[in-house]
Amino acid sequence: MAEAPRFRARWARVSLTLACLVLTLLCAAQSAEKFRLRLTPVSMDAAMKVNIAGMGSGSATLAGNKLNIQATFDGLLSPVTNAQIHRGSATGVRGPAILDLTVSRTESASGENAGSISGAFELTAEQVESLRKGRFYVQIASEKAPDGNLWGWLLP
Repeated sequence: MAEAPRFRARWARVSLTLACLVLTLLCAAQSAEKFRLRLTPVSMDAAMKVNIAGMGSGSATLAGNKLNIQATFDGLLSPVTNAQIHRGSATGVRGPAILDLTVSRTESASGENAGSISGAFELTAEQVESLRKGRFYVQIASEKAPDGNLWGWLLP
């Protein structure tokens, strides 16, 4: 009979520990910041118009300093060559590439070049601040548009 109170006390401690763990995980999941991405043709001049087309969309999640991003695109006039995250000095201002994304190519039923991009990164404190201020954008390049075919800003 003396075992029953000790068993209950131990069970209460285990239950409390599990409840704290679940609460911590829920709080961490709720604190993740979400960003959207709309991919549209980069700004172009008349000569580039014959090489640039397409569209896409995606999302990103920032949990602490960990950024996860995924997006899809289609309608490119030539095969995709790479995709990168760039950091501009302000929203709408171009800047250098800072992170490389993984590209998966597909071809749509209409023969247009399509695919998806993804990436998981640990950001520095400075990069997290830039992301929150709307300075990060994704740029996808293609064979006919090596300096950029689609781009889109990561915005909350």
